[in-house]
Amino acid sequence: MRDNNSDPIWKHVDDRRANFMALADRIWGMPETNFAEHKSNAEHVAALEAEGFRVTRNVANLPTAVMGEAGEGGPVIAILGEYDALPGLSQKAGVAEKQPETEGGAGHGCGHNVLGAGSMLAAAALKSWLEETGQHGRVRYYGCPAEEGGSAKGFMVREGLFDDVDIAICWHPAPLAAVNTPISLACNEILFEFEGKSAHAAAAPELGRSALDAVELMNVGVNYLREHMPDSARIHYAVINTGGSAPNVVQAYASVRYLIRARELDELIPLVERVRKVAQGSALMTGTKVRDRVLSGDANLIGNAPLEELMHTQLERLGPPEFDAEDHRFARDIRSTLSAEEIRAAFTRFGVTPQMDLALCDFVVPLTQGRGSGVGSTDVGTVSWVVPTVQVRGATYAIGTPGHSWQLVAQGKSGIAHKGMTHAAKVMAATAKALFEDPAQLAAAKADFLKRREGRPFVNPLPDDVSPDFPVTE
Repeated sequence: MRDNNSDPIWKHVDDRRANFMALADRIWGMPETNFAEHKSNAEHVAALEAEGFRVTRNVANLPTAVMGEAGEGGPVIAILGEYDALPGLSQKAGVAEKQPETEGGAGHGCGHNVLGAGSMLAAAALKSWLEETGQHGRVRYYGCPAEEGGSAKGFMVREGLFDDVDIAICWHPAPLAAVNTPISLACNEILFEFEGKSAHAAAAPELGRSALDAVELMNVGVNYLREHMPDSARIHYAVINTGGSAPNVVQAYASVRYLIRARELDELIPLVERVRKVAQGSALMTGTKVRDRVLSGDANLIGNAPLEELMHTQLERLGPPEFDAEDHRFARDIRSTLSAEEIRAAFTRFGVTPQMDLALCDFVVPLTQGRGSGVGSTDVGTVSWVVPTVQVRGATYAIGTPGHSWQLVAQGKSGIAHKGMTHAAKVMAATAKALFEDPAQLAAAKADFLKRREGRPFVNPLPDDVSPDFPVTE
């Protein structure tokens, strides 16, 4: 039952929501991709300073990462935010048809403009509540770049940024309001580069050693490997460089990027080695040389039952977001661009019976549900191996909207996104407040974490010799 928004922490959220909705809109208007989020980072730094946080820039040697801390003594609760966009998803706001703002430009197709702003809103509300009550404890906002394939949180873990953190809390935009099911795939993204020898393809083909042939053979070999890997594993690839455009030249260089995923870390590591052997075999068959470079990597999520139950309690107290008539109208317009399959899948991914006429979320997904289909990867998983972690899904877009789509970008500055962001901030802030107030709940979360980690060694998918894949600047 809705608690009529009576929790004092929720008033602290409401008092600041206008500023952070404006922050989310500014980030939407400056979409920047992996490790290039310089303007977005600057906006987050300015917002943290305006709220009076103690700010540390360039954390973990990442130029677009930031950390803000407030409070004294007591436990440390981290709230994680993101602000990176996706390439090729530029779209005008509030328009229910595909209309790029900048042809080929980036766009916030995963809602990270509201993700970062909503997380900082929760952290700012907690800061104010700690000051008002004199409660011992520290809240720490982590501005995390490059979630979309850059694995920034993994580098933060590797540099020890979570070593003194007691609990990590975060959220992600979604079609429904729910505590996140702690299931994701561990992954590594690896660039395979083949070097051969160029030659005239007609006059002297026997002198050439084709790197492009090696890439093609590798792809064929990995496709045969699919029959002999765990059911939950996934392998995707993109040919990055074919070596040239002239067919009468034996291509001396070619590269392919692989994303290798598995349910658990201990399944991922041997699968990666098998893919490497396929690459080595392809080089052997073609007389070329191969080298590979890990670009990113995420661990799978580890759940935490006490934290999930606590967060669900706050979600039920608050109830679902309250959308207005304009929100429903725009959601219906977006829905007119979607297929029945897309709408149905939005429910089944949460383990919920489809309500095909429901355009916006008007309920809270039960905690026992949410075990549906469709699993991706997130660098939050790496954090969950070193600190008890919990996430909420915030209802911020029309049900059926595909992730990484122009439709999601179109809704990024809407009332739907703003209300869902504020709603998620309240759930996160109330969860953290309950942990500050009750040491027993904090202890239960830590005990659950230690039990789940028992006998499961952590191997960061980002080895010490792997550097962030910063964009090349001229």
